[in-house]
Formats: sequence, structure tokens, C-alpha cells
Amino acid sequence: MKVLVVDDSSTMRRILTNCVTEAGYSDILQAADGVEALGMLQQNDDVGLVFADWHMPNMDGFTMLQEIKGSDQTKHIPVIMVTTQAEKQSVMDALKTGASNYIVKPFTPDIIKEKIKEVLG
Repeated sequence: MKVLVVDDSSTMRRILTNCVTEAGYSDILQAADGVEALGMLQQNDDVGLVFADWHMPNMDGFTMLQEIKGSDQTKHIPVIMVTTQAEKQSVMDALKTGASNYIVKPFTPDIIKEKIKEVLG
């Protein structure tokens, strides 16, 4: 199973990738925005989990979430939103739209492992 990490910050993508690797997943794709992420999802039908930042250029995380959940090809993929403390109301909107869970920055590798376990079982 592949994990897709979507964030416009290369540093944050690297941190998330390291945390996901520590959780036992080594096949990780990275995208810098929602447009790139949706393209990767079309090309990789074995993505089983997406981590998505909220604020990104071209297509933000919420719009990307709507696209993922609105497509028969991708609606089954769990999406964990990565957000800041100030965006709590936005998180509620994301959960109503179909996000499986969320992570508040800053986070630890243990939090990532816990959220993955909650979402994937």
C-alpha cells in the first residue's frame, strides 16, 4: 500500500514522510499541492492513505478532499488532514466532507502512528 503526503512545504513533506516510515510504511509518494496529488491518485490505484495539508497553492487541501471523496475511483481512500490549532472549525468541515481524521501541527511520530492505526485499523 502506498501513502501519499501532500504539502506545499518540502520540509513538512520530509517530516511527515519520516513519521510515516517510522510507522512501518515505506512506499510513500509526495505532492506539493492538490492538483499534483489528484494526478498521482489517477496514476497509482494502490494508494491506501493520504495526508493532506490545508493551505496549498493551486488547490488547497479541502478542495482536494472534496475531489477525492467525489470520485468513485478515489472516494474509498482515507484522508487525514494536517492543520494548525487555529483551524479547528475548518477541521469540522473537513470531517463532514469525508476526512477520516486530522492532525494538528506540531505533531510527533507517535501521533502519526496513532492516527494511522485509528484510520486503517
